[in-house]
Amino acid sequence: MPLVHIDLIAGRSEEQLRGMVKDVTDAIVKNTGAPAEHVHVVLNEMEKEHYAVGGILKSDED
Repeated sequence: MPLVHIDLIAGRSEEQLRGMVKDVTDAIVKNTGAPAEHVHVVLNEMEKEHYAVGGILKSDED
């Protein structure tokens, strides 16, 4: 059972997330031979105020 965790900043549409999950699932199936129904994808969306790079919150970059 492949399990993929994806952490990303919130703000993408449901359509974008749906497409990403499909593409990731397809890549796992192609490269491992696992059936699609066994591929689990967990999306963790973070607010910009809860993520920083180089000591700077992403919310401060806007």
